[in-house]
Parts: sequence; C-alpha cells; structure tokens
Amino acid sequence: MEPYIVSARKYRPATFDAMVGQGTITATLKNAIRNNQLAQAFLFCGPRGVGKTTCARILAKTINCSNITPNIEPCNECESCLSFSKSMSFNVHELDAASNNSVDDIRSLVDQVRIPPQIGRYKIYIIDEVHMLSTQAFNAFLKTLEEPPAYAKFILATTEKHKIIPTILSRCQIYDFKRISVEDIISYLTFVAEKEEIQTEPDALHIIARKADGALRDALSIFDQIVSFSGREVTYKKVIENLNVLDYDYYFKITDAIRKGDTTGTLLIINEIIDNGFDGQHFLAGFGEHLRNLLVCQHPDTYRLLEAGAGIRELYRKQARDCTPQFLLKALDINNKCDINYRTSNNKRLHVELALLQMCSSGSDARITPPPTAVKPQPGNPRYSGSAEHGQTIVSESRPMEAGMGKMRGPGTLSIRQETEEIQRNGTEKPPDAFEERSFTHSDLEKAWMEYAGITRKDQNMFTMLTKRKPLIVSGNEISFTVDNRIQEDDMKQRSTDLLGFLRKELHNHGIRLQVLVHEKPDQEKPYTPTERYRTMAEKNPALRDLKERLDLEIDY
Repeated sequence: MEPYIVSARKYRPATFDAMVGQGTITATLKNAIRNNQLAQAFLFCGPRGVGKTTCARILAKTINCSNITPNIEPCNECESCLSFSKSMSFNVHELDAASNNSVDDIRSLVDQVRIPPQIGRYKIYIIDEVHMLSTQAFNAFLKTLEEPPAYAKFILATTEKHKIIPTILSRCQIYDFKRISVEDIISYLTFVAEKEEIQTEPDALHIIARKADGALRDALSIFDQIVSFSGREVTYKKVIENLNVLDYDYYFKITDAIRKGDTTGTLLIINEIIDNGFDGQHFLAGFGEHLRNLLVCQHPDTYRLLEAGAGIRELYRKQARDCTPQFLLKALDINNKCDINYRTSNNKRLHVELALLQMCSSGSDARITPPPTAVKPQPGNPRYSGSAEHGQTIVSESRPMEAGMGKMRGPGTLSIRQETEEIQRNGTEKPPDAFEERSFTHSDLEKAWMEYAGITRKDQNMFTMLTKRKPLIVSGNEISFTVDNRIQEDDMKQRSTDLLGFLRKELHNHGIRLQVLVHEKPDQEKPYTPTERYRTMAEKNPALRDLKERLDLEIDY
C-alpha cells in the first residue's frame, strides 16, 4: 500500500506554467532567465498558500537546469533536475527563518556562501518566513545580500513584508503575490478531482474556494477533508455540512421575509439558524456578504463583482430585481453596526434579532410593492369600498405580490437549492430584465408615475408633490420634474433612488435618469416691519382695517 500524500504536496506545481493565478510574476521571471538578467536577491511576499515557496523552488530548479526548454522550463532530465526532484541537490539550500532566526544561523549561512557550486551554475538559498529573523541577524546578512558572489542567488519569502527592515528591502527585487481568484481555485480543484476520479458539484467546489480565501493550499486541504468525509462524491450538501457553512437558502428566505416586513417569519428563520448550531456573528458575516451580492447585482457594470456559482448567480439576480438599492444600503448599515457591537453585547441573540427587526421596519417601506388597483365599484361586494368619484382610487384586497422573482415561495414550491438545480439543468444564464433599455412614451411615463404616487399615499406631502405636476421626457431616457421650492427638491432627491428603481422596472429601461427642477417664482417685495405687514394684510382683507379702528388698536413695535 502506497503512503498517502496530501493533495497540496502531490499536486504542487513543478513548472512556471503550472503556477496558479500568478501569471504576471512567472512571465517576469521567465523573461529574466531568457535575457540573463537575474538579480542577486528576490523577495516573494504575499498571503499564505499563494505559491511563494513553490515559485522559489521552480526558479531555483530552472536556473540550474543544463537543458532549459525553449519555453523557459526545467527539462526534468539533467543531473541537476533529477537531484532536485529527489531532494538531494547540494546547490539548493532551504532555511526556515522561523526556527533559525539568530545571528549564528545567518553567520553559518554566510560561511556556506563562500563555497562555489560543484555541479550547476548557481547556489540558491531559499529563506522562508524571513520576517522572523532578528534585527541582529538582518544586519549580519546585509553585506552578503548586497554583494554576494556571482554564483549565489537568494530568494526570500514572507507573509509580512512590513516587518522586514528597509535596508533588506532595498537590496531585493520585490514580487507581490496576489490572492488566487475563486475561479482559478475552482479550475484547479476540478483538475485534481479529475485526476483522482472524484465526482464533484460546481457549487460544492465554489464553497470550498470561497472558504479558502484566496489560498490554494488551504483549498486543497479542505478538499482532502471533504473527500475523507464524503468518499468519492463531493456534493454541495456534504460540503456545507462538513464545513459548518450556512446554506444559501436561509439568506434568500430571510431577505424575502425582511423585504416584506414579515417580522414573525424573520424571527422564526433566525431561530432555526441558531438551533442548527450557527453562531450569531457567523450569520451576520454571511448575511452581510449576501446583501452585498444583491447590491452589486443592481447594475450591469458591477454584476461581474458577484462571486457565486452559475445557479446561485441567477437566484441572486432574481432577488435583486425585487430589492431597491435604498433598502439594501439600509440593511447593510444595520447589519454592519450589529456585527461591530456583537462581541460587547450581553444578550447576543437579542442583539441580532433587534437588528433584523430594524431591517424589517425599513424593508416594509422600501420594498417594491404593487400599486393600488383601480377598479369600478361593485354594489354589494364586501371586497370593495369607497367611491370612484372625484378621482378617488378604490383599492382591492391585498394579494401575494408577483414581481421579478416570481411568486412568493409557499408550501409546495421549490426551495432555493432545487431552483439552483433547475437553472443548471435548463441551460445557461439569461441576461436580467433590469438591464433592458426599452423606449417609452409620455403616456407610459405618466401611468408609472401615478402608480408610484399611489404607493406613497401614506406620505401626504410626497403624494401631493408627485401629483401636482406631470413629469416630462426631455430627451431619450432623461426625465424632468418640477417642484415648488428647495425643500421639495431635497425631498425628491432623497426619494429619487426608490423612484428611479420603480420607474426602471415598470418601464423596462435601466437607463432612465431624473432631473429635478425648482419652479422659479417672480421676486416680490416682502414686508419686514410690523407696519408693512399690517398694510399688506389690510390690502388683502379690508375688514382688518375696520377691526383696528373699531377697537382702537395700535401696531405693536
């Protein structure tokens, strides 16, 4: 029976082309080798698990290879490559600075540098976690690092560049390794799964990639852990069960409940989440990311910032159509404040529930709801009341809303997970309706405008302002609306995000823009003194002058 080797070691890249997510750095190093412009010292810095030490080993192996390929890769056949592959090379020395950080360790290394290589062109010294060296060790290393023998090359690797003294930094070529993207990690995990003949689900690999937080080594370690748990089949359900990750389904359901102002449903969902063993702050972090994803789905330019599987992306896009940016920003603000104050709260559960109830309060006002339905009065029908005279609108009884996300989920309907599977079975993603730019007429605009005014009927000032004048199409997608004064202008600007979201949805045109104008009244001389005020009032109402004379009143100065 062969000894087990973890995937992070078994599938460690052995060539520059096999490096994941660091194309710019590998291209620079290959050009330096091709043009014979190698520096005497390199500093590889970046987060853990992104390939710093791996790249250092590939560089060391390549520059000592006697038969470098035209693509600037090691041949894996010469004596130097074979000895390196067997970890028997005398020209490549690796030092762990975390445990060898004293002056004596560096002095010993400096003594070794004086001995030239017996085989190959260079002696390469790879110092990992170099920031752990003491200040005295750094100082002892300075002269050798600045003016080493022609055959000596130093490759330093660190996760904390800011801890390295400036005199060391100035003597090195610095390469900043970036976090590996979710897509690149998923692609490499798919490659490993195919090699190991393991069945995987795309959503399962996406969860692993996100959990790894840009570190490929962490992703491979998590993958091995899931395989040990689930066998030869890695599914979404088994991944979230093993990693203690909250299912997307909960976030979609609780967002729907908050958006509808359903406090009862919201409290029941968070109770179920806590009963399943999830910490409140764990939920807040995930829910904040969920709200952020809905926010980036509001515009086609930011949609590419969404990191999710194909099926989940479509569900995000559907729910985003039913949420206004105003509501999402308010919910994000409440969620962030709750997350910040969570650790200092004495009653953590109540702290989370209170934040969710505050979101429900804002969600019931900001969500897109169907306008009141104007119908003809039907005598004897208890569902209708009031009169249709004098422009009054008769409102029918409320029904479950049908918006961009389809009918609200109820008993017998598909869960989020089932919807995801349906989307994946039915084909590729479709562009969202919210990205359309259909043409519209003045009639269409007035109809949508009055529907929105009906929604704001509870706010009498806003309703009066919206219905006093009609909006006008200036040109193309530009709409202008005139208000009486600056106060109304400020009110309109505060409401503009919600209003534009409604108009864009109803008119199927995401390019609509709103221009608010102030009706300029002719300047009139205003009375300031008490006498001027009295004269102005008496001109408007002569009875006031008679009252003053009868009662022998005087103007109070």
